[in-house]
Amino acid sequence: MCRCFNFHFHSGKADCRKATHNERGTEREHRKTQEEIVQLLSIPSAAARPMAMEDFKAAVYEGRLTDAVSNVVGKPLQYFSEVPLNIAVAGEPGSGKSSFINAMLGLHAGDPGAAETGIQTTTVDVKAFPHPHLLKVIFWDLPGKGAAFFGEDTFAKIDLNRFDFFIIVGAQRFRTIHADLVNEIQGMSKKFYFVRSNIDLDLEASKRQRPSDYNEEKILLRIKDDCHEGLRREGVANPQVFLVSSYETSRFDFPLLWEKLKSDLLGLRRKAFLLNLPSIYLPVLNNKKMAMKKQILTRALWLWIFAAIPIPGLSYFPARKVHSWCYRNFGLDDPSLTDLSQLVGKTAATFKAVMKPLSFTSVVLWGFAELVRAVVIIGDYNHHRHFPLYGYLLSGGISLLSTYLILKKFVSNATDNTQRVLTEALVCEEKKSI
Repeated sequence: MCRCFNFHFHSGKADCRKATHNERGTEREHRKTQEEIVQLLSIPSAAARPMAMEDFKAAVYEGRLTDAVSNVVGKPLQYFSEVPLNIAVAGEPGSGKSSFINAMLGLHAGDPGAAETGIQTTTVDVKAFPHPHLLKVIFWDLPGKGAAFFGEDTFAKIDLNRFDFFIIVGAQRFRTIHADLVNEIQGMSKKFYFVRSNIDLDLEASKRQRPSDYNEEKILLRIKDDCHEGLRREGVANPQVFLVSSYETSRFDFPLLWEKLKSDLLGLRRKAFLLNLPSIYLPVLNNKKMAMKKQILTRALWLWIFAAIPIPGLSYFPARKVHSWCYRNFGLDDPSLTDLSQLVGKTAATFKAVMKPLSFTSVVLWGFAELVRAVVIIGDYNHHRHFPLYGYLLSGGISLLSTYLILKKFVSNATDNTQRVLTEALVCEEKKSI
């Protein structure tokens, strides 16, 4: 081999290694960017206003539910302008989801930051695409629903609760796949747009098939009516349907879709904020539950005094008082529920309806323990005919244990009911968002 050829040969290998290194570097950089965006998604939307969230958490912890809810109910829409919004783009394989995302981003295939497109299915993983102009708005390209890669349905493994809003993209008539997506989204109490893609191709096909009676307006109306009918069959009262071409963004409903998204943006951010509030208040309630359970032993010792009186059920009355103490501490007493109902425009009965009483089994077991301790004292007295010291000590131990356990149940029950009341109070506000 001549020296000249040898030089070019090794130079070519070096270039190849360099190109491979660059590709790997680009891939690592893209992966790092995706990881950073995923970290952004993992941050609750409600964290956008730290001071307000501290007030909200303090109010929940102190049992001031009305103050907690008023922290979000009374805020103007502009307050939510910096809340991250995660928009999932879903649909059947090959429906043009990636091309649609590029069109929404103002990019073309191959541009830096653009979604990969192709004739075959190209989306096999969930990928994030931050919008260059809409602050903290991230489009998520999901794998096609029903597509199997290496025998595995990747869409089925996606936790759709991670996303705040959905755009369903369909390239054909309204199908079962679309109906399934609609039901999943509505089951999460979230909103969506339905986008019928590739409209330009449909019109071209119709023109070729029947050029003599081709009428673009009638064809578009027929396609939109089919989408509306399919969505109404799934219980969607006011379906938002847009006919678009990802390559002709100035035609059809694309400008209307863009304006609609911008006008709904603050409402969608607000809804995202409210839907993410459980991730804020659940840890607070759990912390409060743990703190209150530390006080239970003192309360149980106080009720233990009543074990000295061999009358079944006598300790029910002080136990009931402790139960009321739990409810007052969590803000579930009648005056607190009345104040909350006036704030959100509901009745106190609505909140009481979602609250669940202590389980029947817990009450029966506690009552049985109370009966046993009374029988022990009376039996000891009848047997020895003097002060039932042993019976008193034994029944006291039974009473202390049973009372301690029932008081723990009181606190857990109050914690769960507080969660239900807060959820019910915020449901109305979610519906007002858009």
